[in-house]
Amino acid sequence: MKITDLLNEKSILLGASVSSKQETIDQVVSLMEKNGNVQDLAAYKQAVLAREEQSSTGVGEGIAIPHAKTAAITAPGLAAMTVPAGVDYDSLDGAPVNLVFLIAAPESGENAHLEILSRLSTMLMDENFRQDLLSAKDGQEFLQIIDRAEAATFAEETQPAEEKTGYDVLAVTACPTGIAHTFMAAEALEKAAEKAGISLKVETNGSAGIKNALTAEDIAAAKGIIVAADKAVEINRFNGKRVIFVKVSEGIHLPAELLEQAMKGEVPVFHATAKAVEADNGPKDSAWRKIYKYLMNGVSHMLPFVIGGGILIALSFLFDSANAGTPQFGTGNPLSSFFNQIGGLAFGMMFPILAGYIAMAIADRPALMPGMVGGFLAKTGLSLSLPQEMWQPSGFLGALAAGFLAGYLMLALRKMTNRLPASLEGIKPMLLYPFLGILGIGAVMVFVVNPPMAWLNSGMNNFLAGMSTGSKVFLGLLLGGMMSVDFGGPINKTAYVFGTASLASQQYDIMAAVMAGGMVPPLAIAFSTLIFKNRYTKAERQTTASNFVMGLSFITEGAIPFAAADPLRVIPSCAVGSAVAGALSMWFGCGSPAPHGGIFVAGVMTHAGYFLISLLAGALVGMCLLALLKKPLSQQD
Repeated sequence: MKITDLLNEKSILLGASVSSKQETIDQVVSLMEKNGNVQDLAAYKQAVLAREEQSSTGVGEGIAIPHAKTAAITAPGLAAMTVPAGVDYDSLDGAPVNLVFLIAAPESGENAHLEILSRLSTMLMDENFRQDLLSAKDGQEFLQIIDRAEAATFAEETQPAEEKTGYDVLAVTACPTGIAHTFMAAEALEKAAEKAGISLKVETNGSAGIKNALTAEDIAAAKGIIVAADKAVEINRFNGKRVIFVKVSEGIHLPAELLEQAMKGEVPVFHATAKAVEADNGPKDSAWRKIYKYLMNGVSHMLPFVIGGGILIALSFLFDSANAGTPQFGTGNPLSSFFNQIGGLAFGMMFPILAGYIAMAIADRPALMPGMVGGFLAKTGLSLSLPQEMWQPSGFLGALAAGFLAGYLMLALRKMTNRLPASLEGIKPMLLYPFLGILGIGAVMVFVVNPPMAWLNSGMNNFLAGMSTGSKVFLGLLLGGMMSVDFGGPINKTAYVFGTASLASQQYDIMAAVMAGGMVPPLAIAFSTLIFKNRYTKAERQTTASNFVMGLSFITEGAIPFAAADPLRVIPSCAVGSAVAGALSMWFGCGSPAPHGGIFVAGVMTHAGYFLISLLAGALVGMCLLALLKKPLSQQD
């Protein structure tokens, strides 16, 4: 693929006359539409403007490269425009812009085009190339100039790469989208190094992944390192080296100064403290923001287990409707048993995964294993201070605690072992960290976290048993709300166990209220992501279908990723909706002899129609509260 495969004469405008940055963007976006790859023009333009809000794409030297990676684009494309008189584009060097390239990249699919776009960014650093483009008489000549320059500039790619080691200076470049600035900074640094006679190796962290990765040998031999990045990159590998942290724009405009500074060694020694650190000149994260990032690392890794396992469990109910209301429901035939067991296994891994990756975000790879062990202990409820029959899983709240405890425990262990002799450095990751990490998190979970969760379960059971003959509506409201407090944790399980225990005395109305309350959270979130899309990221909106399936299947845990990411808004909204559903189910006298199955056991319920009305009412209440409490996101988010 060549650059001109993404650009055609219809999307080129030569000799344009524009008076402002906004008008420039409007004009070049309209050119992109002629490529036929824009399915939502307004959304694409908004994404381009959102990228401009992060930092101007007027990179200097008369060049602007606005770009966006968005679902509004169906295929990669380019649009180009020349402005002979120049236009004020708020460029980084303050100079007017007279050459504009607009880049459109789809959110998913092949990334081959990103390599092509990086070539264009690199070529634009050549002044002769820019002048040739500005002098082009028509679109065909414009395309020919690009073809000739690309063939000449990248002819060496067909030759075997020369092996080289022992670079004077290393560099890492990265911008938020990884499309243009990343490669322009790399090109500027390479040209300045060649002119100064400095051997340089640049690693680019682009949208297509890491290219020209730095090796341990490279790092050990380097005199200095430059990190020109506007996003988090892996820098712990530079521990003990002299590192310069700057914005990616400084890599484009101040390459010679940065290289000189690196060569002179007038840079403080970097000491690693976290897996990924922002450039020192960027805004510092608050403590809450850091916690949120750690949490999101766990949630993003856990989500596939929740979705995949939940759907398989739902299928097991679908293919076993004949056994509804029996303990064998979901496993009554070979096909349903297969789905149920595989889905249950995947589903059961979500707590160890959640805790493990939270811990890893805090303290890097040594914390992964202790975090996963802590999450598994939260799942089993292991407690040496209680008899086994009293063990109760501490659910996702316990897994959250395990993740953060394991992460900070490993940070503490790293500090404690820093004073060990250098000769013992090699045994830290292979012996000390695993042994002390698992010992520490095991003790905390078994003796500190799990016992109070079990006592909480027991106390709640006793409380509910004492009031079960009281107000049915209030009981339904209470049980329904409890199903949405911790989504599979001790409070949820207490309500569910109480509901299943009531089946022995043929109190089917209690089970129906519990089931309605447990079905509401995923349904409320599914309705909310479907109707109020601007409150959620694209990744969150992609869970709409799976949450409908899990909600209808009585799999409350489908709401866990949302509750973990935004507990102060999601948990109260879902709890109120579940409480409404539980209360209405009691009010209508609904009953369920089946302890599980959701919508798939409606045929064996008493007043099934009213049960569905109660369920829908609760889900809509939860949806409305989510819409009220959650604010619309920016286009970037």
